[in-house]
Amino acid sequence: MLTPERHRIILQLLQEKEVVKLHEFVEATQCSESTIRRDLSQLEKEKKLKRVHGGAALLQQKREELSVFEKSTKNIHEKQLIGKYAASLIQDGDCIYLDAGTTTLQMIPYIEAKNIVVVTNGIMHIEVLLEKDIPTYLVGGLIKKKTNALIGRGAIHSLQQYSFDKCFIGVNGVHIDFGYTTPDPEEAIIKQTAIHLSQQAFVLADHSKLNESTFAKIAPLQEATMITDETDEELLAMYEAKTTVEVVKS
Repeated sequence: MLTPERHRIILQLLQEKEVVKLHEFVEATQCSESTIRRDLSQLEKEKKLKRVHGGAALLQQKREELSVFEKSTKNIHEKQLIGKYAASLIQDGDCIYLDAGTTTLQMIPYIEAKNIVVVTNGIMHIEVLLEKDIPTYLVGGLIKKKTNALIGRGAIHSLQQYSFDKCFIGVNGVHIDFGYTTPDPEEAIIKQTAIHLSQQAFVLADHSKLNESTFAKIAPLQEATMITDETDEELLAMYEAKTTVEVVKS
């Protein structure tokens, strides 16, 4: 089978299923795994798909953003693993910025450090933090309905009154060239500000966020340590060349 025909079949399968395993491409094209891997690499370079562990997936639309409810049903186990590990990095006495988001939310039940203070722009975080008896400051600003995050000039001004030992940031995309991204420029500025106000910055990103880039840049890869559940060694090596990567395993 000629290369253009294989590429057409690969892209057609992705349109039908969004995420396709390597063996499915092999079966559909009757070609070897090595041939399909080369095809996927080529199509990724052409920005027509992204490789994921064991196969490939469609790229997100640059400004596409799921609601909090939609996000909360995706990759729950992976987010819990990442959240548990991230919580273990908090030390007694730390001042923490906890970004809005479903992965950062998973940190809170696992926080064991004493005498900490948390600042957050996440409306959903408040109740869980209070149940843990953690002193919490909520930044001001406009409530964004889709993500339950506080954004805007008021949020930035409020945030700038603090400095942090550590911040924990949620993202929609992590890309080797474009860094950490999110669909909304207003949320990007909040995340960017928190990183700049922190001695240490951590980005929480499950495997589905890697090789994705969305509309608004937050920061280059080297500005934060990435915590992920990704296990593809080839993919991880690319990111490890740019920043520190902590891999959590189930």
